[in-house]
Amino acid sequence: MFFKDLILMFLSSLILIICVLISV
Repeated sequence: MFFKDLILMFLSSLILIICVLISV
């Protein structure tokens, strides 16, 4: 459970970073 939540958090932050890089 905790591991899954950690992966979800990591993926969401990764998507956020990618979006920022694309918009710049």
